[in-house]
Amino acid sequence: MAIDLEPGTDTHPAVERMMLDHWRRATPDQKLARMFAMGHTVNELARADLRARYPQATPREIELRLRSRSLDRDTMIRGFGWDPDVHGR
Repeated sequence: MAIDLEPGTDTHPAVERMMLDHWRRATPDQKLARMFAMGHTVNELARADLRARYPQATPREIELRLRSRSLDRDTMIRGFGWDPDVHGR
């Protein structure tokens, strides 16, 4: 049985309603914890990408490359001695 979904979505409307109801019932602490968990997941995926791109990189280099994706060049140089324009992101 095929289900008609709106273009650009892969979530059935009934499931989306359940997800939204669950989110609305969550306490602020629960919502914050979920947001931190999502941020952690995003960073873990980025680390995996960096390890695949730079298999010889040390853990410190992976972290520097990760941070250079969200911090400006001057902050990276001042704070970590890492120039993303030289070493890459």
